[in-house]
Amino acid sequence: MVDSASVFWQLCDMKIEDAAARLEALGNPTRLQIYRALVRAGEPGLAVGKLQAKLDLAASTLSHHLKTLITVDLVTQERQTTTLICRANYPVMQGLVEFLADECCADAVCAPAQSKAKVA
Repeated sequence: MVDSASVFWQLCDMKIEDAAARLEALGNPTRLQIYRALVRAGEPGLAVGKLQAKLDLAASTLSHHLKTLITVDLVTQERQTTTLICRANYPVMQGLVEFLADECCADAVCAPAQSKAKVA
């Protein structure tokens, strides 16, 4: 079993190199399409065959792109008897989103509120 506290702290400490690798993987239109299909599928995930049919991809093409997504931990695979199930790795996805938004507006300078002047 995965320790959720450990996963949380790993994601909070995401290195810029890891974030860049994940964003690079998602920068390919086919991989982004695969990833979005898996995100839409939710926790049950999708069998490789169903994913292939849904996206109308050649088996070798799907395999190549899944390998890249698995390498950067955006996707997990689990064998259930003869079926290979793919799932989006939601904690990693959330960590990437939080990494991107973590310092949102941190260097912004707030402008003082402007009073409404009456024009005569």
